[in-house]
Amino acid sequence: MQQSVAMQKAVLGGGCFWCLDALFRQLVGVNSVESGYAGGIDAHPNYESVCSGRTGHAEVIQITFDPEQISFDDLLAVFFSSHDPTTHNRQGHDVGTQYRSVIVAQDSAQYAAALSCIASVNSTGLLDKPIVTEVLEKVPFHKAEAYHQDYFTRHPEQGYCAVVIGPKLARFREKFASRLKPT
Repeated sequence: MQQSVAMQKAVLGGGCFWCLDALFRQLVGVNSVESGYAGGIDAHPNYESVCSGRTGHAEVIQITFDPEQISFDDLLAVFFSSHDPTTHNRQGHDVGTQYRSVIVAQDSAQYAAALSCIASVNSTGLLDKPIVTEVLEKVPFHKAEAYHQDYFTRHPEQGYCAVVIGPKLARFREKFASRLKPT
């Protein structure tokens, strides 16, 4: 009997965690997604404190994935095409340090892969401006409150979900159709 490879984790932030959560859940090889906070100074952050901008935390998702089905590099490719990594502390109308683009590397291999990916994209000139995504070495992930988990699935009619996430998810499904879980 062949032993399976252990699941790995990736922590990414690119604006509102509800958006990234909704997108990454769709991918083959992604076992689970949790919304949370990382990169700040508060040891016990909550949504209210993070939104104040005083904690230094970003809204992030923690992805548990099977590297035999989807690689960290593949996750980075999806990540960089799912938000604007060239804007500092904002995504669209969401403005503040909590909405910055950030990768929290879980080990030295992820750290090197993230820096290499950024350098590669910047050198190609595919984007109008350079990537400003922050790459952090492993810092604690703090799981967000229960009501933030899988938010889009539970509240697709909510204003932000319908106007921002729904269309973004439709574009995502079209672009990554070959990588999606069967529905």
